[in-house]
Amino acid sequence: MLSPKSIAFALLFSPILVFAEGDKPSVTPGSTSLNAEVKSRPTYFRLGIESVDLPNKETMGTVGGSYLMQVAPDIYAGPAAYGALTGKRGGFFTGGAELAWRKPLYSRLMLETGLYVGGGGGGTALVGGGLMLRPHIDLSWKFNQISAGVSASQIRFPNGHINSNQLGITFSIDNEFVYSAPGEIGKLVTTNRRGGIGFDRIAVATGVYRPKSGVTDLAGNAYAGSIGYAGFRMDQLISDYLFWGIESGAAVKGGADGYAEILGVIGAEYPIINDRIKLGSRLALGMGGGGKLAVGGGLLAKAGLYAKTQITNDAYVALEGGVVHAPNGGFRSNYGTVQLGIDLDSAPFKQSLQFPRVIRGTEWSASAEHYLKANRYNGSNPSLDTMGLKIDRTINDSTYFSAQAHSAFAGNAGGFSVGLVGLGLRAPKTTSGLSAGVEVLAGAAGGGGVSTKGGAVMQVMTYASLDINNAMNVKLGLGQVRSIKGELNSTLLDLSLSFPFGVPGR
Repeated sequence: MLSPKSIAFALLFSPILVFAEGDKPSVTPGSTSLNAEVKSRPTYFRLGIESVDLPNKETMGTVGGSYLMQVAPDIYAGPAAYGALTGKRGGFFTGGAELAWRKPLYSRLMLETGLYVGGGGGGTALVGGGLMLRPHIDLSWKFNQISAGVSASQIRFPNGHINSNQLGITFSIDNEFVYSAPGEIGKLVTTNRRGGIGFDRIAVATGVYRPKSGVTDLAGNAYAGSIGYAGFRMDQLISDYLFWGIESGAAVKGGADGYAEILGVIGAEYPIINDRIKLGSRLALGMGGGGKLAVGGGLLAKAGLYAKTQITNDAYVALEGGVVHAPNGGFRSNYGTVQLGIDLDSAPFKQSLQFPRVIRGTEWSASAEHYLKANRYNGSNPSLDTMGLKIDRTINDSTYFSAQAHSAFAGNAGGFSVGLVGLGLRAPKTTSGLSAGVEVLAGAAGGGGVSTKGGAVMQVMTYASLDINNAMNVKLGLGQVRSIKGELNSTLLDLSLSFPFGVPGR
């Protein structure tokens, strides 16, 4: 019989395997090739809301998001995440992958069934090692590109104490994933389509939360200072002045290790001096919790103002200040951040079809990591296993930027998660497709009883890479992760399956 760990590995890596084997997309209509060929695949973003039954007749309202790409006729796969929104388990998050079958039944009526596998936990919700399975079946009605419907699902933690059947509601938006084969990277193309997922810019943010007077943690202790924060943001312009986006972050100091947040953003910015200096405002709503912050069920809201200046044609820096509030908990705070961002693409409404764009290198990887010894606060140091997603963006032939997220699914560390950003160097490939590289990363980690006091961690990873075919490679990595202030100091083994591709960029 297959173990839960075997199921997790198989389902985590299956989307990339299917994508690589089924890579026969057509040329995107409306694109004019200048050396490079642009391809596309149907995708959809799905959002779901449901109420999960926990032990002792407790309920937890959750929201889940999935980005699913067609990998074969009627078959879709991609990353997904779930988190707590109502109840008293703020800080419950899981991240993983989903494989789904989607088929029209009659007219605009759609049937979908699938299986999500993820890792995580938190919010002291009895998740054991953190492995989460969610089979589901949905019925939805399609309104042009938007669909809405109902879902029947089961949420189960095989090595924990959650086993719930529930009904929910779902919303989805159809889109497309525009890309080029790896061999097209560096060539020029003229197209009016956004590449990849479609974000126009990405930024790394670091700063502080300063809880307001009288705010206490879950233990009733008042905050004596600030909480260090680090994260990243991705935005897409929807007009000359408006944008929407996603932001994610976690605590890196201040005794709140394990705190994390994921929010959706809408904002506006206006040029003050040409296009070099801009002022803007943002509103964000989503989920947050962990690290003993009193966020109730997890609902979190932010509002901020910022000033932004271009330091090069493709890079910018921004200063932002604002307030953050947990409506169902006692957490209230002012915050300030500094952001360093990169413009990935030119918005279609600003771009002429006659303007050539460069195909930029990108790589997605599904990762499984094994911590040989993960020091716990109770003094023990057993091993643990995580699953994760890595997104790499090429800077030049040998250098790339990497953003990664990993969550525990085995090792009795449910709720342990890691978010990392940094730089990688890779050697040229041999004629047999063999290469090597090294990554230096920093970020936040916490939860699951793992000793990451404050949350800040550093990680160094060396790896060997081998091409399986022109659409996929496998990587074996050996590295070290270390908490800046905590006791975590573990050797890491990493197995990653990667899908390299190109996207039209600036």
